[in-house]
Amino acid sequence: QVQLVESGGGLVQAGGSLRLSCAASGRTFRSSAMGWFRQTPGKEREFVAAISPTWSTSSTYYTDSVKGRFTISRDNAENTVYLQMNSLELEDTAVYYCAAGPSSSSVRNGGARYWGQGTQVTVSS
Repeated sequence: QVQLVESGGGLVQAGGSLRLSCAASGRTFRSSAMGWFRQTPGKEREFVAAISPTWSTSSTYYTDSVKGRFTISRDNAENTVYLQMNSLELEDTAVYYCAAGPSSSSVRNGGARYWGQGTQVTVSS
């Protein structure tokens, strides 16, 4: 069992930055691929970024709209995954969810086994 707790959301002006954190409990963090998704009212949850498990070649994945602006990273010593968000745009406003799964492909395709409760990110003009 893995529990995920997100933090770091908030209100930021367009062009600004935020760093989201996801603290994971449980012994499987290092063997889990981790990811971030986001959702706005009335829309389906959208993949944002993913990072491979520690046992795999280190790889990161991003949806096209955030490439060059967002960076996903993990700290295995702290059981935490981060999402550094720069040059934020109004369209980035959403609830951001952390996810964990057995592989990067499973996480990217929405097949994560575990999900956090979400943290709100609001970008203002």
